[in-house]
Amino acid sequence: MEAAVASAPFSNTYYYIPPLSFLSRVSISLHPASRRQQQQRHQFFRRSSSSIPFSRGRSCCFASSPEALVAAAANSALGRGVANKRGGGDGEEKEECGDLKSWMHQNGLPPCKVVLRDRPSLDEMLCSIHYVAASEDLQAGDVAFSVPNSLVVTLDRVLGNETVAELLTTNKLSELACLALYLMYEKKQGKKSFWYPYIRELDRQRGRGQLAVESPLLWSEAELAYLTGSPTQAEIIERADGIKREYDELDTVWFMAGSLFQQYPFDIPTEAFSFEIFKQAFVAVQSCVVHLQKVSLARRFALVPLGPPLLSYRSSCKAMLSAVEGAVELVVDRPYKAGEPIAVWCGPQPNSRLLINYGFVDEDNPYDRLMIKAALNTEDPQYQEKRLVAQRNGKLSMQDFLVQVGKEKEAVSDMLPYLRLGYVSDTSELESVMSSQGPVCPVSPCLERAVLDQLAEYFNKRLALYPTSLSVDELMLADDKLNPKKRVATQLVRLEKKILNACLEATRDLIAQLPDLTISPCPAPYAPSLK
Repeated sequence: MEAAVASAPFSNTYYYIPPLSFLSRVSISLHPASRRQQQQRHQFFRRSSSSIPFSRGRSCCFASSPEALVAAAANSALGRGVANKRGGGDGEEKEECGDLKSWMHQNGLPPCKVVLRDRPSLDEMLCSIHYVAASEDLQAGDVAFSVPNSLVVTLDRVLGNETVAELLTTNKLSELACLALYLMYEKKQGKKSFWYPYIRELDRQRGRGQLAVESPLLWSEAELAYLTGSPTQAEIIERADGIKREYDELDTVWFMAGSLFQQYPFDIPTEAFSFEIFKQAFVAVQSCVVHLQKVSLARRFALVPLGPPLLSYRSSCKAMLSAVEGAVELVVDRPYKAGEPIAVWCGPQPNSRLLINYGFVDEDNPYDRLMIKAALNTEDPQYQEKRLVAQRNGKLSMQDFLVQVGKEKEAVSDMLPYLRLGYVSDTSELESVMSSQGPVCPVSPCLERAVLDQLAEYFNKRLALYPTSLSVDELMLADDKLNPKKRVATQLVRLEKKILNACLEATRDLIAQLPDLTISPCPAPYAPSLK
């Protein structure tokens, strides 16, 4: 089995968990329960002696859910799921597919214009996945569905008090960690939980989004090697370390949240749930959480049952889940034919974040970008003077430059004045070099050659970090049997290489524009650094 797998605390099934992005900090607690209910839950947990797994969904504005939590258990449980899938389980799947929506209608969901459909998984060993489709022809501006707040999980609901939810915001725990903890406790209740149908659906999705690939936060070391050369690899490790820090703070927040302590007086988080289980749940919530606008802090991150991973993300789409009076609704931004899957906007995120948070890469993402970190040399005797000149021109001594896809030439031109500043030594030239416009510096041809050579060398070195070339990537992606995880990883590194190659080409074009190509570059004992 690939990636992280864990046993489910509410059931004997295994599940995967979706990805999650870092958000602000808050702690969580649950609604009060009777002493008898507490003891029953405690006894159930002791009997099950299993941890809670989660599944992963892909979506930037929506909620993944408890079901994602149930998503990663054991090969035996997975085998049963596959057997159900292959052994005439179609009727059962259809029944489960209808259960979530039926449960929602029974609990206040008004008539809507969507249905849940079924599509095969890219991995033949896993069950098919569900998705939200139009139940009738829709026009731009139509309300596809409106989920009442009673069916939406937010921190104020979890904590039972909006003020408490905001006051419990700390630098230790994020809203996502709070929501993950809440769902783990709810999952322990099994069918007794109000959220059981929702959690079951998330579990069935096994943490997969509509492209059926889980977040690389749950990949093995061998699978992360698919991203060799990409800065995303380090981002994944850093994000995983952050999740571990969140886990280490769970007990502290549990004691701070009075209602949580009263409902589960014996189930201390780090004793009830292992780190792997929490990580799966966290990733699941991350992939489906909806970022609502124009609401209080305690409601800005929400889990919505008809949201992700059942909805697809699309960078070119403008539809978003929005908070309205008493509900969260989706207004479509384009026409849909009956049966077509409905998509929503995932926000202005680069492909690296789409992969980490939702397990997919958008080939046509207009928000894709790479970052280049430049810094003035602190050993330079004129460092302080250059730092002040940079500040007066809106730059820092350590400056991040974003290279937007399709705008690589503009990005290179934006970096040139900053790099030139690191090369000059004449104090009278500092300001003019930094504020100069145009592709060629008026100060010195040899200085300009040195700057452009440094840029070209930098882009060549970054490209050399990747173990494969663009042509090899294209050949791999043409293989229909390519492993799904390797496919999305190859898509990402291929797009990164395209951006870097475009930057290199823009730099070479500028070198070709120099008045005298025979001029040697100036020596640069204090050249700025590029990372």
